[in-house]
Amino acid sequence: MSASLCDYDFELPRELIASRPLPDRAASRMMVVDRAAGTISHRAFRELPEFIHPGDLLVLNNSRVIPARLLTDDGKIEILVFEKMPEGRWRAFARPGKRTLPGAVIPIAGTTAHIEEVDAADGTRIVRFESEPDFEARGHMPIPPYLGREDDEEDRVRYQTVYAKVAGSVAAPTAGLHFTPEILAALPHAFVTLHVGPGTFLPVRTDNLEEHKMHAEEFEVGVEAAEAINQAKRLVLVGTTTLRVMESLPPGPVRPGAGSTDIFVRPGFAFQRIDALLTNFHLPKSTLFILVCALAGHDLMREAYAQAIREHYRFFSYGDCMLIL
Repeated sequence: MSASLCDYDFELPRELIASRPLPDRAASRMMVVDRAAGTISHRAFRELPEFIHPGDLLVLNNSRVIPARLLTDDGKIEILVFEKMPEGRWRAFARPGKRTLPGAVIPIAGTTAHIEEVDAADGTRIVRFESEPDFEARGHMPIPPYLGREDDEEDRVRYQTVYAKVAGSVAAPTAGLHFTPEILAALPHAFVTLHVGPGTFLPVRTDNLEEHKMHAEEFEVGVEAAEAINQAKRLVLVGTTTLRVMESLPPGPVRPGAGSTDIFVRPGFAFQRIDALLTNFHLPKSTLFILVCALAGHDLMREAYAQAIREHYRFFSYGDCMLIL
């Protein structure tokens, strides 16, 4: 399988990008890709229970998205925080770059931000706030820029899973957006937590995939989840973030605890803990599209995406989903 970024590109018609969620969370289509048989079929998300067998366990990421996008009153400066640090500091993206250099003092979100450092490698800032920003009242949901619009009140609800609990993500674990409380309650499941960080936003900047470095993301596996995972016959992972948690754990029985992961799942990755994956359709040349190609095979996944385009599936965060068996 190729380790060249250019081999993970594809043309996507703009009209296939889902800019809004469907009125019904569970109304999405679901493509089913069978790795062993090499087959592709077209189903509906509501049919997911048909693919869950006795002894299976769904593992989901219960991280909650914070309204992490902060704007000045005139809207001309934006700070997107993504990692809390000691003493009122956050690691963040900011724009425009010329107005957010070290030494800049910015009234924002009911407080004052001081830009202390800029990482020359990726442009991230260290920002110190004089008091905690009022995220709930003044923050904006960090919906992806490819949606081509500003966030609104609908995104406050729909850019969260129905089981979101532990605040800390700056992007939704989007495979979970399809679940309703009723569908989830009918399936055996357990929760882990991984706070989705800036790796979601950053493009792969080198054609050689081996040279790309992922940002670390914090995760936690609780006692109940570890017990359920160890007893399961088959693990159905909901979302690439959940996959990254499970594949970052050491060999042997899963033990409860916290950690961080910066794994980049690319061609040649040796999967250890996944039997099936529910995921959305991802951006071309993204680490997530590379991940599903590593799991299902480059040729099969490219054919699956070609069929999705021909069949007018809805793409990206608010789009349809794929079950890889």
